[in-house]
Amino acid sequence: MHLPVVDFQSPSAAQEFCTSLHTTGFGVLKNHPLQQSLVEGIYAEWLAFFQSDAKAQYAQDPVKFDGYFSPAVSETAKNHTKKDVKEFFHIYPWGRYPAEVSDAARRYYTEASALAATLLGWVEAHSPAEVQARYSMPLPRMLDGSDHTLLRVLHYPPLTGQEEPGAVRAAAHGDINLLTILPAATEPGLQVLGQDQQWSDVPCDFGLLIVNIGDMLEEASGGYYPSTVHRVLNPVGEAAKKSRISLPLFLHPRREVVLSARHTVGSYFDERMRELRGVG
Repeated sequence: MHLPVVDFQSPSAAQEFCTSLHTTGFGVLKNHPLQQSLVEGIYAEWLAFFQSDAKAQYAQDPVKFDGYFSPAVSETAKNHTKKDVKEFFHIYPWGRYPAEVSDAARRYYTEASALAATLLGWVEAHSPAEVQARYSMPLPRMLDGSDHTLLRVLHYPPLTGQEEPGAVRAAAHGDINLLTILPAATEPGLQVLGQDQQWSDVPCDFGLLIVNIGDMLEEASGGYYPSTVHRVLNPVGEAAKKSRISLPLFLHPRREVVLSARHTVGSYFDERMRELRGVG
């Protein structure tokens, strides 16, 4: 499967981007407005944070889900039994934030959220009329007033050889949310599952911005925009000794927003959470 790189500043960018989302579930942008220097600074200071003992002061809140998630409480992907080999920190506008880092990640949250609203406008404008008619409101408006959008700072630590057999950095999964905005990580490894059931590498040149469809947009569009399964492979050789830092922004609308005849955002999210926890 070929994932084209779309020039954000091209007059045809919106059409090319949405065509890629429709056919692959992914869109890749270059020359976008997010500052690479800001992203690189976040990667550097948060790597140092994850390598320090300070992270333990911010242990995740089991109700609010903000704070630091250690490898011991990391995610287990749907239909998998092994925890992913990663640790991460959840940043919400209202959540805890480490004193040991600058406000760069918070600034990125604001800037990336604004860009995401623009991209949602593209998605709506380039949806066929019958798909547009399904949306309960303009797609960017679904985010108005929402404080559920999540910035996750992810650290995949170097592999030691002591990992549980079968465990990988991120097992194959789909995202729950509307759209995911992801600057290229510090190391490669992200792959997407094509309609031919073959895995393809996602372009990872530094400076690119990767966007993928989440389950909520698939639900709202009646499947026109597919939520595509993806994974992060374990590196081999010298690459296995390197950390990988990633910075996905998961766009979550207000809980009362209607996605479809059968689901609001809240009911859909709760159903998926029950699935992930193996109950209900």
